[in-house]
Amino acid sequence: MTSASTRVFDEIAKLMSGAAGAAQGVRREIDTLVQTQIERALGDMQIVQRDEFEVVREMASKAREENEELQSKIAKLEATIKKLRSTR
Repeated sequence: MTSASTRVFDEIAKLMSGAAGAAQGVRREIDTLVQTQIERALGDMQIVQRDEFEVVREMASKAREENEELQSKIAKLEATIKKLRSTR
């Protein structure tokens, strides 16, 4: 009887092991499908990717710095012009 019950338990263990492997395969497949659907939905929404956002943010920062420099130069030139006009 021990031999028969041992075989039964061995068969149950094999069955459970196979079921666990199948469950992992199903989970991987579901994960892949969900990820594909999310990527498709985000693509349809035309959401900007992180690296593209960083590039544009850096460009905006440089443009802001250049704008501030130009404003400073304009203010100096206007002050110079005002001085020249007042000395005439």
